[in-house]
Amino acid sequence: MTETAFITGITGMVGSHLLDFLLENTSWNIHGLLRWRSPLDNISHHVSKINNDDRVFLHYGDITDYASLEVIFKLQKFDYVFHLAAQSYPKTSFDAPNNTYQTNIIGTENVLKACLSFCPDATIHNCSSSEVFGRVPKHLVPIVEDTPFHPASPYAISKCSADLIGRHYAEAYNLRVLTTRMFTHTGPRRGDVFMESTFAKQIALIERNFLPPVVKTGNLESIRTIADVRDAVKAYFLLVTSQNIPSGSVFNIGGTFTASVKTILEKLISLSTNKSIIHQIDPSRIRPIDADLQIPNTKKFKEFTNWEPNYSFDQTMRDLLEYWRQLSSTYGNKFLQR
Repeated sequence: MTETAFITGITGMVGSHLLDFLLENTSWNIHGLLRWRSPLDNISHHVSKINNDDRVFLHYGDITDYASLEVIFKLQKFDYVFHLAAQSYPKTSFDAPNNTYQTNIIGTENVLKACLSFCPDATIHNCSSSEVFGRVPKHLVPIVEDTPFHPASPYAISKCSADLIGRHYAEAYNLRVLTTRMFTHTGPRRGDVFMESTFAKQIALIERNFLPPVVKTGNLESIRTIADVRDAVKAYFLLVTSQNIPSGSVFNIGGTFTASVKTILEKLISLSTNKSIIHQIDPSRIRPIDADLQIPNTKKFKEFTNWEPNYSFDQTMRDLLEYWRQLSSTYGNKFLQR
């Protein structure tokens, strides 16, 4: 019998790349959750399959509305559940903390409750975040799984809760919940509210003379370890299909290239066709508090799965910039700068 996966947040950057990966590398049927207002741009290249019910099936609902999940889970028993949907923008969470808590905490509770009720034998990927570690002292870097939480945003607080909800369902109800704390991951389709993606978007607009040659930035001193989203979704696949991982396990996952935000910006500028670009701090882009040392120790995950990232930092940055060049060519100055 064909195995079946369910992806919450299938239209997002990670969800859409996971769909790409599963279609290419498995024979699974893939069901995806999206809200009625979710743009379909990231999965538009699969529209033929969607329209013909060819392995890809979309369901409208919302993780904050348990009744909408119940309808979906009653119709289809899932072998794998990838819970990716979230309010995932740390800076936005300072402006909308209640929405962030509702989506990321209650939404995770609802997804796991539906799994317990309708597919208790499924393997469930609970997507947490490296942001749970927040402000880590230098002597605790690289960050291991049992590094204490010190969340630095409402988003991070919500992810601490989602992380613990996953452990609770594994321990209390014997659900096979596996939690990941993925460090910075990016590439094509990355939202423009994230630092490296807004840099790439601004550069693409500058190249087409829609903006003056000044990239607006926030804090450039934070340190990040960068992974490619295409390596990330492969990691998630290996996570749920590895037979030797105990239920309730938690893993740090991340890339191999570590740099300051300033170095990441300078790399993108170096790839531009416009050689006169400068950068300038925009106070509105500064978070009230920042997670400034995001460097993972990924030994545990690699020992269980033999996962290794394949995409270089250079390739990821080139592909991210090219993604925004293509969009700016299509939409031109209709874009907000953000």
